[in-house]
Amino acid sequence: MPLRDGDHTNSYAGWGMSLLSSHRPVRYRSVFVSDVHLGSRDCSAEYLLEFLRSFDTDTLYLVGDIVDLWSLKKSFFWPQSHNNVLRTILGKAREGTRVVYIPGNHDMLFRDYDGMAFGNVEIRREAIHETADGRRFLVLHGDEFDAVIRASPIVEALGNGAYSLVLGLNRMLNFIRRRCGFPYWSLADYLKGRVSKAASYIAAFERALAGEARRRGLDGTICGHIHRAGIVDIDGAMYCNDGDWVESCTTLTEDFNGRLSIWRWSEQQAIRTASTIAVGPIDQAA
Repeated sequence: MPLRDGDHTNSYAGWGMSLLSSHRPVRYRSVFVSDVHLGSRDCSAEYLLEFLRSFDTDTLYLVGDIVDLWSLKKSFFWPQSHNNVLRTILGKAREGTRVVYIPGNHDMLFRDYDGMAFGNVEIRREAIHETADGRRFLVLHGDEFDAVIRASPIVEALGNGAYSLVLGLNRMLNFIRRRCGFPYWSLADYLKGRVSKAASYIAAFERALAGEARRRGLDGTICGHIHRAGIVDIDGAMYCNDGDWVESCTTLTEDFNGRLSIWRWSEQQAIRTASTIAVGPIDQAA
């Protein structure tokens, strides 16, 4: 059975209420973040900053497309919030978090530094991650497998003006929603789940990555690239996608029992809003 974002609502609620009541960072064994696209106007840097400051972890994997060199080449865009994201990540590395950077296609230049470390950040072409319960996962960005499914028309669609238009609308919509106090909601992610060609591309991508795990004798893969978070068991191999911070604002976490979960920003915002409504007046009255 596929496990999608909404299947973890109860664990999200517990996480959110714990955070609200304690104001202490939640601790994870591992956190996987990808497709941030710093340097792009579509990057949700402010949301990501709040997430990064809300947790501690033993290992932080940056699973590609953290910096969007393609976008920066077209036009330079680098607000303070993007700088703050990098500073926060480097701060975690200085304070003892193991940070592993696995470059993607938008920051492919950094693949030339495979095996090196800069500012306590390790650069790896790919990695093998062993969970607390002993499962072994191949961690890679995933763009390498586009060639396997290149015949899908969605590959071209993802790169054309229509996709850019959707992202622009997504950005505008959530600017308004945030001003009105509503949680984040992804128009792009909503459409991607309902367009048949997109769904076919995603399914083919999932099968290709799960097949690679089986070929290597591993338990599964953890990747990004397609901006679609999910945890799916495909013929005995786990496919895990940590999503993105452009469309869906999602990430993948591992607890100290080895349980993998999708963390979704919009649900955390809904929890915070609901808790403020429920608890705020009582606190004020007291």
